[in-house]
Amino acid sequence: MTWTTAFGRACGWLLDRIVYGLALTRISPNVLTFIGLVINIVAAFFFGHANALNADIMFFYAGLVIFGAGIFDMTDGRVARRINKVTVFGSFFDSVIDRYSDVVLFFGLLVYYGRINRFRYVVLVAFVMITSLMVSYTRARAEALIGSCKVGFLERPERIVLILLGALFNHWGVMAPVLWILAVFSTVTVVHRVVYTYQNTKHLAPIS
Repeated sequence: MTWTTAFGRACGWLLDRIVYGLALTRISPNVLTFIGLVINIVAAFFFGHANALNADIMFFYAGLVIFGAGIFDMTDGRVARRINKVTVFGSFFDSVIDRYSDVVLFFGLLVYYGRINRFRYVVLVAFVMITSLMVSYTRARAEALIGSCKVGFLERPERIVLILLGALFNHWGVMAPVLWILAVFSTVTVVHRVVYTYQNTKHLAPIS
């Protein structure tokens, strides 16, 4: 067994223990989803209250908080299955809250770059915010027409991991390249989904 396999199993075991503990409380999975949003708002607060002097430590705190929010993001669906409370509304609610969680983190970064007068990065973060929403929207709209549209590289888990790395390692200037990566690959993902949907709807009759 390699160390990566052992680490993966350990993480899986820990996550299963967390899910088991939450399931025992009989807490609503929708409540867990909403708690994740609240925690991300705290992370956005740290981003927004950073300045040129304390940015590294504030971003690091934000990264730790985002990691905590990710635990709720990973457990709400598993808890729902564990306690047999999987619902159509729960899936819808989870998607809606995920979009809010994405936007609130970028909003915190917008405030930060605005406070330190980095206009170029204000524009960049705004662009990333839009393209991130479009990644989700294009999939949702396409799947209403063709059933499945899971193509593209940059889904929400990848975005969160990148933002987390940018926050934790901002001391080494990681957040700036992370934003450029998000801007480029989110756009590529949107274009990929548009092309994929076009190719799979050419034979369909127009919707009246």
